[in-house]
Order: sequence, then C-alpha cells, then structure tokens
Amino acid sequence: MLASPARLPVALLAAALVYGTAGFMMLEGFGFVDAVYMTVTTLTTVGFGEIEPLGTGGRVFTISLIVIGMAAFFTLLAVLTSLVASGQLGRSLTRRSMRRRTDALRGHYVVCAFGRVGRSAVEELLDEEAEVVVVELDASLETELIDAGVPYLLEDPTREDVLLRAGIERAKALICAVDSDSVNVYITLLARALNPDLFIIGRASSTESVEALRRAGSDRVVSPYRLSGTRMATLALRPAMLEFVDMVSVSPDLRIEELVVGERSSLTGATVRETCAPYDGVMILAVRSPDGTLAVPPRAETVLGAGDLLIVVGPQGPLGQLEEKAG
Repeated sequence: MLASPARLPVALLAAALVYGTAGFMMLEGFGFVDAVYMTVTTLTTVGFGEIEPLGTGGRVFTISLIVIGMAAFFTLLAVLTSLVASGQLGRSLTRRSMRRRTDALRGHYVVCAFGRVGRSAVEELLDEEAEVVVVELDASLETELIDAGVPYLLEDPTREDVLLRAGIERAKALICAVDSDSVNVYITLLARALNPDLFIIGRASSTESVEALRRAGSDRVVSPYRLSGTRMATLALRPAMLEFVDMVSVSPDLRIEELVVGERSSLTGATVRETCAPYDGVMILAVRSPDGTLAVPPRAETVLGAGDLLIVVGPQGPLGQLEEKAG
C-alpha cells in the first residue's frame, strides 16, 4: 500500500483521468479509447497533437485538465520527496518486507516488547540462529529493530489480530517481555487461547505476579530483578562455579543442549555410558523421562528410552553428531 500522504495526489491523478475521459467523450464526441488517449497525452504533456480539431469548449476543457493534472503531479512529487527525505518511504517498504518474512516463518519465536529484557532475549536467540519476530508498540524503537535485522510489527501485542500476524499459531515459543505484569498476563491468556501447544515464558516484575502468570498459561516465569539478585549472590558465594557456567554459555566451542531421544533413535535402549563413549568430551548432565522423573546426574547404567530429554554438555562438533543420532 502507498504511504498515507501519497494517497491524495494519486487519487487526484486518477480523478483527472476519469474527468478528462468523460469530458472528451461528452464535449467532442470521442470514443472511449480516443478519449483516454487524449487525456493521457494531455496529462503527461507529451504533445502528440489532437486526434481531431477541438472546438472552443474542448480547448477550454483541455486547459482545465492540464491545470488539474499538473497540480496533482507536483503535489505527488512534493509528497514523495518529503517521504524520501524523512525516511518514511523506506520504513514503509521495510515493513512490507518484514510482513512477507513473517508470513513465511514456521516454528519461530515471538518476542513481545523490545526493551532491555526483550532486546537481550532477541540477541540470544539470534546468536543461536533462531527465527524471531518482535512485536513492539513503541515506534521510536523502529531504527533499532531495523538494525537488529529481525522481522517486527509496530503494533499493540495485546490485540489478537496482531499476534496472528506475528504467526503465533505457527510459533514455537512466546516471550512476554513487556514491563507491565498485567499486560504480560493478558498476552499470555490470549496467546494460550490461540495456540494451546505454545511454550510461553512470562516476565514478572513482582513476586505477586509470578502465580498470576502461571495461572494465565505461562510455562515458565522469569523475574529479572530476582534473577539478577540471585546471580549476584551466587557470584559472591561461588564465583568459580558461575565463571564455569558463563564460560559454557558464551564459548563458541562448548555448548549445553537439550536433546530428545526419538522413537526410532539408536540411542533407545543404550545406557548413558554407551551414549557418551563415542563422543569425546560429551557428558549427559540430566535425564528427564516422559513421566517427569528427573535424574541429576544420571547413573552411567541408566538406560535411555524414547521421549527422554537429555541435558548434554560438550564440544560443538561431537554434540552436533549426538544431536543427529538422537533424532
């Protein structure tokens, strides 16, 4: 669609085309094609000449058509120049491109709000090469969203149609990072109704909102302030442990992954020891069975079954090979 300011001069040009065609047909008795031809040549000032000699009334009419056409043309030119200078035309084209990218996504992550928390979440997801769509109401953040290179919607995330355009029905997970607990609760309720299988992570600014978000349908609730406080305390008490965790989190060579043992995987029936043996440096930290039973750490003789979720740490190469085998 055209940007709103450009619609008036475009509509004026269209009206001039209709006005000219009708005028030449009524005043000079031209056929439809001849009338359109005369109108277009007049509006574009090509100057091919008259199809048939015009009477006085026809020439006066042609003058009025030229004035209207030139006014519409220069108005359109001024509007387009203004749009280009202000960057609005570029942003409009960017939004159309973003909408097309969003429509093509499947199994992506929807992040509501691009504040400090949401931006950090987006950066982490992009580092893992995940597909992300951001829904942000504040238009002043558009430049930062463009710089981030993620598809986005400058819309209200509490609206059902906006979440649908963000592909919530096809999404893998939703991160509610709005700085209002009540808004996060509402988004969670709406998203859960639209996609019952969606994995939802809610942000809670207060402890009172944690339970409200869980009741609304959040699978996990994160309190940034509590998390920061816990991290600072852990850093004071056990700095070496936290340093190790940070190293694993940011190291390009060492990763922690969740792997699910597939029904046809060769890992089904294998022990933890047998699973790790072929992969140098790989260690299974935890095993969660489909019934929810969690073994941390699992015994070396623990037998893996279909549907087991494994928390695994190891070098990127061997871990990738194990991931393929698990599937």
